[in-house]
Amino acid sequence: MVLLRDAQGFDWDRGNRRKCRKHGVSKEEIEELFLSDPDIYADPDHSATEQRLRAIGMSSSGRWVFVAFALRERHGQTLIRPISARYMRAREIRNYAGEEGA
Repeated sequence: MVLLRDAQGFDWDRGNRRKCRKHGVSKEEIEELFLSDPDIYADPDHSATEQRLRAIGMSSSGRWVFVAFALRERHGQTLIRPISARYMRAREIRNYAGEEGA
């Protein structure tokens, strides 16, 4: 299995940039999230055709961000492919913070 620490960059195209921007999260904010060592979780409900993962962390602006992503091999490199991103809702943040504090 490929690990996040093996990633050497990001796999962006018009489709995933548009889908992430739809929820107001910028490409720069997403890349920053991955550089800040987010919490990573498996996403088995969405992993039928490839392994999907979830990243949760706080942006430098202080907002909690959720990113669904996959790791893809392109030209001999492992790349992070953001699939969708959004800011977390207050209830999600409370639930997440409660789980982290447990």
